[in-house]
Amino acid sequence: MTTPDFIRDLRASAGHQLLWLPGVTAVVFDDEGRVLLGRRSDNGRWSLIGGIPEPGEQPAACAVREVEEETAVRCVVERLVLVQALKPVTYDNGDVCQFMDITFRCRAVGGEARVNDDESLEVGWFAVDALPDIKEFGHARVKQALSDAPAWFDPAASL
Repeated sequence: MTTPDFIRDLRASAGHQLLWLPGVTAVVFDDEGRVLLGRRSDNGRWSLIGGIPEPGEQPAACAVREVEEETAVRCVVERLVLVQALKPVTYDNGDVCQFMDITFRCRAVGGEARVNDDESLEVGWFAVDALPDIKEFGHARVKQALSDAPAWFDPAASL
């Protein structure tokens, strides 16, 4: 995936050391209740749409921007679904990042789903009960987005 310029600038002085970064995930539904997925160009796997906010960008605005940039679908954020600190990730080049994922439930309001940048090989709408092979990360977020439960967070963190 494309590395934002501000992270390239940080890496110039921080090297490969751990960077703690915000990340957003968008669970986008259409009027038929289908969920929008993209098949990533970096690993070939289907996944929810997401990205990294630019400095000063609100997380919900980032979700809307990322969805349109990657899929040409316009959406609006309906609610916060989940906030979760993820485990650190080490990339092939040795960079280490740890993300605070902020997941939003979104509703499509326009556009036609298509590959709109170089981050996806394919994009498409899928019935919730007929999702392609996606990681548990995606399944958990879709399930939470479909529920009426309040936003999920790790209850152990409040002890």
